[in-house]
Amino acid sequence: MPFFCYMVECADGTFYTGWSTDPERRVKTHNAGRGARYTKMRRPVKLIYVEELPDKSSALKRERAIKKLPRKKKEKLLLSE
Repeated sequence: MPFFCYMVECADGTFYTGWSTDPERRVKTHNAGRGARYTKMRRPVKLIYVEELPDKSSALKRERAIKKLPRKKKEKLLLSE
């Protein structure tokens, strides 16, 4: 089963990064208000980045690494895709 690290853009322009086995389903969950607390008040969210990883551990590590990046580097990551 593949794992994914994803990033969404919230309605207020902020980014949220997470991991999932199905990013599209996860975005629907965020938009339904049942996702992360952060996105609950910043709906709707739009999927802007997805990276496939081989296992859950890799997805969690990548999520943490992206969350530590400043906004400018996250924007560069989006452009490199």
